Amino acid sequence: MGSPNAKAKPQSPTAADDDCQTPQPPPPRQPVSLVQPSERKKNKSTKVFRIFRSVFRSFPIVAPTMCKMSVTLGSLSEGQRSSSTNGKKVTGTLFGYRKGRVSFSIQENPKCLPSLVLELAMQTNVLQKEMGTGMVRIALECDKRPEKDKTKLLEEPLWTTYCNGKKTGYGVKREALEDDLQVMELLKPVSMGGGVLPGNCEVEGSDGELAYMRAHFERVVGSKDSETYYMLSPEGNNGPELSIFFVRI
Repeated sequence: MGSPNAKAKPQSPTAADDDCQTPQPPPPRQPVSLVQPSERKKNKSTKVFRIFRSVFRSFPIVAPTMCKMSVTLGSLSEGQRSSSTNGKKVTGTLFGYRKGRVSFSIQENPKCLPSLVLELAMQTNVLQKEMGTGMVRIALECDKRPEKDKTKLLEEPLWTTYCNGKKTGYGVKREALEDDLQVMELLKPVSMGGGVLPGNCEVEGSDGELAYMRAHFERVVGSKDSETYYMLSPEGNNGPELSIFFVRI
Protein backbone atom coordinates (compact mmCIF):
# COMPACT_ATOMS: atom_id res chain seq x y z
CA MET A 1 0.00 0.00 0.00
CA GLY A 2 1.90 3.06 -1.25
CA SER A 3 5.65 3.38 -1.67
CA PRO A 4 7.21 1.56 1.28
CA ASN A 5 10.25 2.93 3.05
CA ALA A 6 10.28 0.12 5.59
CA LYS A 7 8.83 -3.37 5.31
CA ALA A 8 8.03 -6.10 7.75
CA LYS A 9 9.25 -9.49 6.54
CA PRO A 10 6.33 -11.69 5.49
CA GLN A 11 6.42 -15.46 5.81
CA SER A 12 7.65 -17.35 2.79
CA PRO A 13 4.87 -18.85 0.61
CA THR A 14 6.02 -22.38 1.43
CA ALA A 15 5.87 -21.81 5.18
CA ALA A 16 2.48 -20.15 4.93
CA ASP A 17 1.06 -23.02 2.83
CA ASP A 18 2.38 -25.63 5.26
CA ASP A 19 0.89 -23.81 8.23
CA CYS A 20 -2.53 -23.64 6.58
CA GLN A 21 -2.50 -27.29 5.56
CA THR A 22 -1.67 -28.36 9.11
CA PRO A 23 -3.65 -26.21 11.60
CA GLN A 24 -1.45 -24.99 14.40
CA PRO A 25 -2.17 -22.77 17.37
CA PRO A 26 -1.65 -19.05 16.64
CA PRO A 27 1.73 -17.59 17.63
CA PRO A 28 1.90 -16.03 21.09
CA ARG A 29 0.81 -12.41 21.12
CA GLN A 30 3.27 -9.74 22.08
CA PRO A 31 2.50 -7.82 25.25
CA VAL A 32 1.15 -4.38 24.38
CA SER A 33 3.54 -1.67 25.58
CA LEU A 34 1.81 1.28 23.91
CA VAL A 35 1.20 4.25 26.21
CA GLN A 36 -1.75 6.58 26.58
CA PRO A 37 -1.64 9.72 24.39
CA SER A 38 -1.13 13.01 26.17
CA GLU A 39 -4.64 14.12 25.23
CA ARG A 40 -6.73 11.14 26.21
CA LYS A 41 -10.26 11.20 24.84
CA LYS A 42 -13.36 9.84 26.50
CA ASN A 43 -14.46 6.55 24.98
CA LYS A 44 -17.90 4.99 24.84
CA SER A 45 -18.39 1.45 26.04
CA THR A 46 -16.80 -1.40 24.11
CA LYS A 47 -20.21 -3.03 23.74
CA VAL A 48 -21.65 -0.10 21.79
CA PHE A 49 -18.76 -0.01 19.32
CA ARG A 50 -18.85 -3.76 18.78
CA ILE A 51 -22.57 -3.56 17.98
CA PHE A 52 -21.90 -0.81 15.41
CA ARG A 53 -19.03 -2.82 13.97
CA SER A 54 -21.02 -6.04 13.62
CA VAL A 55 -23.95 -4.22 11.99
CA PHE A 56 -22.10 -2.03 9.51
CA ARG A 57 -19.54 -4.61 8.45
CA SER A 58 -22.47 -6.44 6.88
CA PHE A 59 -23.41 -3.41 4.76
CA PRO A 60 -22.75 -3.91 1.05
CA ILE A 61 -20.54 -1.58 -0.94
CA VAL A 62 -23.16 0.58 -2.65
CA ALA A 63 -23.35 1.96 -6.16
CA PRO A 64 -21.25 5.08 -6.81
CA THR A 65 -22.79 8.39 -5.72
CA MET A 66 -21.13 11.76 -5.86
CA CYS A 67 -19.84 13.36 -2.68
CA LYS A 68 -22.11 16.08 -1.25
CA MET A 69 -19.26 18.27 0.01
CA SER A 70 -19.46 21.70 -1.58
CA VAL A 71 -15.74 22.28 -1.29
CA THR A 72 -13.31 20.95 -3.87
CA LEU A 73 -11.46 17.92 -2.57
CA GLY A 74 -8.08 19.21 -3.64
CA SER A 75 -4.98 19.35 -1.55
CA LEU A 76 -3.49 22.47 -0.10
CA SER A 77 -0.16 23.55 -1.45
CA GLU A 78 2.93 22.96 0.64
CA GLY A 79 3.07 26.68 1.36
CA GLN A 80 -0.53 26.80 2.52
CA ARG A 81 -0.03 23.79 4.78
CA SER A 82 3.20 25.09 6.27
CA SER A 83 1.56 28.43 7.04
CA SER A 84 -1.33 26.78 8.87
CA THR A 85 -1.48 27.85 12.51
CA ASN A 86 -3.40 24.79 13.74
CA GLY A 87 -1.51 22.06 11.88
CA LYS A 88 -0.31 19.20 14.07
CA LYS A 89 1.63 16.14 12.97
CA VAL A 90 0.24 12.74 13.95
CA THR A 91 0.91 9.15 12.91
CA GLY A 92 -1.66 7.60 10.59
CA THR A 93 -1.84 3.93 9.61
CA LEU A 94 -3.98 2.25 6.96
CA PHE A 95 -4.10 -1.51 7.41
CA GLY A 96 -6.19 -4.55 6.55
CA TYR A 97 -6.29 -7.97 4.93
CA ARG A 98 -6.19 -7.69 1.16
CA LYS A 99 -9.69 -9.11 0.72
CA GLY A 100 -11.09 -7.47 3.86
CA ARG A 101 -12.05 -3.94 4.82
CA VAL A 102 -9.33 -1.43 5.45
CA SER A 103 -9.00 0.42 8.76
CA PHE A 104 -7.46 3.81 9.51
CA SER A 105 -5.87 4.59 12.87
CA ILE A 106 -4.53 7.84 14.29
CA GLN A 107 -1.84 7.92 16.97
CA GLU A 108 -0.04 10.80 18.62
CA ASN A 109 3.15 8.88 17.75
CA PRO A 110 3.96 5.20 17.05
CA LYS A 111 4.49 4.49 20.76
CA CYS A 112 1.00 5.65 21.80
CA LEU A 113 -2.32 3.88 21.87
CA PRO A 114 -4.55 4.90 18.93
CA SER A 115 -6.87 7.84 19.59
CA LEU A 116 -9.04 6.79 16.62
CA VAL A 117 -9.72 3.55 14.80
CA LEU A 118 -12.08 3.83 11.86
CA GLU A 119 -13.15 0.88 9.72
CA LEU A 120 -13.67 2.21 6.21
CA ALA A 121 -16.26 1.00 3.71
CA MET A 122 -13.80 -0.27 1.13
CA GLN A 123 -11.62 -3.30 0.64
CA THR A 124 -7.88 -3.06 1.14
CA ASN A 125 -7.04 -4.22 -2.38
CA VAL A 126 -9.41 -1.59 -3.84
CA LEU A 127 -7.68 1.17 -1.88
CA GLN A 128 -4.30 -0.13 -3.06
CA LYS A 129 -5.46 0.21 -6.67
CA GLU A 130 -6.65 3.77 -5.99
CA MET A 131 -3.31 4.62 -4.39
CA GLY A 132 -1.64 3.39 -7.57
CA THR A 133 -3.26 6.29 -9.45
CA GLY A 134 -1.14 8.69 -7.39
CA MET A 135 -3.88 10.79 -5.75
CA VAL A 136 -6.57 9.67 -3.30
CA ARG A 137 -9.19 11.80 -1.54
CA ILE A 138 -11.26 10.08 1.13
CA ALA A 139 -14.21 12.13 2.39
CA LEU A 140 -16.11 11.07 5.50
CA GLU A 141 -19.46 12.80 6.06
CA CYS A 142 -22.07 12.76 8.80
CA ASP A 143 -25.02 14.94 9.77
CA LYS A 144 -24.56 18.12 11.76
CA ARG A 145 -25.67 18.06 15.38
CA PRO A 146 -27.66 20.71 17.28
CA GLU A 147 -25.59 23.61 18.57
CA LYS A 148 -25.96 22.43 22.18
CA ASP A 149 -24.59 18.98 21.36
CA LYS A 150 -20.96 18.76 22.55
CA THR A 151 -20.02 15.60 20.64
CA LYS A 152 -16.54 16.06 19.14
CA LEU A 153 -16.12 15.50 15.44
CA LEU A 154 -13.95 12.37 15.69
CA GLU A 155 -16.30 10.87 18.28
CA GLU A 156 -19.02 10.46 15.64
CA PRO A 157 -19.79 6.73 15.34
CA LEU A 158 -20.92 6.49 11.71
CA TRP A 159 -19.62 8.07 8.50
CA THR A 160 -20.75 8.04 4.89
CA THR A 161 -17.56 7.31 2.95
CA TYR A 162 -16.47 8.61 -0.46
CA CYS A 163 -13.27 7.79 -2.31
CA ASN A 164 -12.31 10.23 -5.06
CA GLY A 165 -15.89 11.48 -5.16
CA LYS A 166 -17.59 8.07 -5.33
CA LYS A 167 -19.65 6.69 -2.48
CA THR A 168 -18.29 3.39 -1.15
CA GLY A 169 -20.60 2.79 1.84
CA TYR A 170 -20.41 3.48 5.57
CA GLY A 171 -17.40 3.70 7.85
CA VAL A 172 -17.70 3.01 11.57
CA LYS A 173 -15.61 4.27 14.47
CA ARG A 174 -14.75 1.65 17.06
CA GLU A 175 -12.54 1.03 20.01
CA ALA A 176 -9.19 -0.51 19.23
CA LEU A 177 -9.54 -4.29 19.32
CA GLU A 178 -6.84 -6.67 20.47
CA ASP A 179 -5.91 -7.42 16.86
CA ASP A 180 -5.56 -3.67 16.16
CA LEU A 181 -3.26 -3.23 19.14
CA GLN A 182 -1.12 -6.13 17.98
CA VAL A 183 -0.66 -4.45 14.61
CA MET A 184 0.27 -1.17 16.31
CA GLU A 185 2.70 -3.01 18.57
CA LEU A 186 4.41 -4.73 15.64
CA LEU A 187 4.67 -1.42 13.78
CA LYS A 188 5.95 0.56 16.75
CA PRO A 189 9.51 0.80 15.29
CA VAL A 190 8.09 2.02 11.95
CA SER A 191 7.56 5.77 11.59
CA MET A 192 6.91 5.76 7.83
CA GLY A 193 6.63 2.99 5.27
CA GLY A 194 4.47 0.26 3.83
CA GLY A 195 4.53 -3.50 3.48
CA VAL A 196 2.84 -6.65 4.71
CA LEU A 197 2.63 -8.58 7.96
CA PRO A 198 1.96 -12.31 8.23
CA GLY A 199 -1.77 -12.94 8.54
CA ASN A 200 -3.81 -15.54 10.34
CA CYS A 201 -4.16 -18.29 7.72
CA GLU A 202 -6.89 -20.03 9.72
CA VAL A 203 -9.06 -16.97 9.12
CA GLU A 204 -7.86 -15.47 5.85
CA GLY A 205 -6.37 -18.44 4.01
CA SER A 206 -2.83 -18.94 2.77
CA ASP A 207 -2.80 -15.55 0.97
CA GLY A 208 -4.09 -13.68 3.99
CA GLU A 209 -1.30 -11.16 4.38
CA LEU A 210 -2.12 -7.99 6.26
CA ALA A 211 -1.07 -4.95 4.25
CA TYR A 212 -0.20 -1.64 5.92
CA MET A 213 0.91 1.86 5.08
CA ARG A 214 2.10 4.26 7.77
CA ALA A 215 2.98 7.93 7.41
CA HIS A 216 3.00 11.26 9.18
CA PHE A 217 -0.19 13.24 8.64
CA GLU A 218 -0.78 16.92 9.21
CA ARG A 219 -4.04 17.56 11.01
CA VAL A 220 -5.74 20.80 9.96
CA VAL A 221 -8.86 21.84 11.89
CA GLY A 222 -11.23 24.00 9.86
CA SER A 223 -13.96 24.24 12.50
CA LYS A 224 -15.71 22.06 15.06
CA ASP A 225 -17.40 20.39 12.08
CA SER A 226 -14.39 19.80 9.81
CA GLU A 227 -10.90 18.35 10.02
CA THR A 228 -8.49 17.24 7.33
CA TYR A 229 -5.51 14.89 7.50
CA TYR A 230 -2.84 15.39 4.81
CA MET A 231 -0.28 12.65 4.34
CA LEU A 232 3.25 14.08 4.44
CA SER A 233 5.78 12.50 2.09
CA PRO A 234 9.56 12.69 2.56
CA GLU A 235 11.25 15.38 0.50
CA GLY A 236 12.00 14.20 -3.00
CA ASN A 237 9.55 11.30 -2.71
CA ASN A 238 7.13 11.03 -5.64
CA GLY A 239 4.82 8.58 -3.87
CA PRO A 240 1.02 8.71 -3.73
CA GLU A 241 -0.82 11.73 -2.36
CA LEU A 242 -3.52 11.05 0.23
CA SER A 243 -5.94 13.36 2.06
CA ILE A 244 -8.69 12.32 4.47
CA PHE A 245 -11.54 14.75 5.16
CA PHE A 246 -13.92 14.57 8.12
CA VAL A 247 -16.95 16.86 7.83
CA ARG A 248 -20.40 17.32 9.36
CA ILE A 249 -22.86 18.72 6.81
